Amino acid sequence: MRMIKALLAILFSIALTSCGGGGSGTLGVSLTDAPACGFDAVNVTVVKVRVHQSSSASDNDAGWADITLNPARKINLLSLTNGALEALGETPLAAGHYTQLRLVLDPNTGSSLANSVVLSGTTAEIALVTPSAVQSGIKLVNEFDVASGQRVDLVLDFDACKSIVKRGNGTYALKPVVKVIPFVLNGIDGFVDTALLSSSVMVTAQQNGAIVQSTAPNATTGEFFLARLAPGNYDVVLTANGHATAVIATVPVVTTTSTTVVSTSGSGNWITLPVSETRSISGSAILNPASSTEVAYVAAKQNIGSAPIPPNPSPIVTVKFVAADDTASGAYTLTLPIGAPLLGQYGTGTLPIAFVEQTAVASKYTVEASATGYQTQSASKDISTGGATQDFTLVP
Repeated sequence: MRMIKALLAILFSIALTSCGGGGSGTLGVSLTDAPACGFDAVNVTVVKVRVHQSSSASDNDAGWADITLNPARKINLLSLTNGALEALGETPLAAGHYTQLRLVLDPNTGSSLANSVVLSGTTAEIALVTPSAVQSGIKLVNEFDVASGQRVDLVLDFDACKSIVKRGNGTYALKPVVKVIPFVLNGIDGFVDTALLSSSVMVTAQQNGAIVQSTAPNATTGEFFLARLAPGNYDVVLTANGHATAVIATVPVVTTTSTTVVSTSGSGNWITLPVSETRSISGSAILNPASSTEVAYVAAKQNIGSAPIPPNPSPIVTVKFVAADDTASGAYTLTLPIGAPLLGQYGTGTLPIAFVEQTAVASKYTVEASATGYQTQSASKDISTGGATQDFTLVP
């Protein structure tokens, strides 16, 4: 079976059927996960999934359809990588228009760690501080129709890298970032050098520097699959700790069912990244006014290529991003390579793709701070001779 999502890829399969009102249909709901940064395990305990036809329905209103897990199931998201599926159950669902979908998690109580993380290279579970919203259900913005006799499939993409936030006191908070993405399988497939697999490789599909999808290679084969992408062109960005960045520009995803291959297995065919010294950009990203719900994210972006390569422009890509501490300090640190990034063009798809060092942009980054409801700020930094500091205060 093709390896589809790595690092934090979880897929929950839920079939919902009904027999009343305007007939019955079927809704399939799955949950998948983008890689989590710096963790060996990310555990969440799922209690139920809820759906309702009214977007304003409150917890206790009539009309909810629930898929209840009894007992609640604790799942290590990282154990469900590369397309593994875990069925949660099914419930009757009337045909009609639905406007509210919730994912309900169990809270931590006493010594019971329903939701937790394990830091990379350690074994101890650390409790995730969870907001009260996870008990009533993480609300997802998505409308869908279930027609009589028809099936609708949705995938909930749980972005663990953005959802887990380190706090100033050393604890970790769960602030769920979840989006609905297509269910049909398509995407971008490739292999990285297996010698890189101990260096926390991350592979992302980006458009204009925005990360659309991310994954980590299979821990044995080095295969990666960026799944469920809307048709269009993407820049594939590969990073690893202690290594230079590589970018494959303008990779096409032609249809909702097509797969584009950017590299194959074996020496000389897979993608490798040169060793690079690293330096850090650190500082604070503070929200003014402070927010109990929003988090500031800081990204290091790079314009890969000293000049455009016709007919494709030089891509601007995100090399790394991190959530700032959700405390008054707003501290963050980005550890980045100073070695020249590599740029390759997908072109006609001839493999292996040739990469060229972009020495003119080595160690040069744009640091960008953003938060929902606040104005984005950025600053240019050159870390060729040493680390850098940059503080941000974001305002609405």
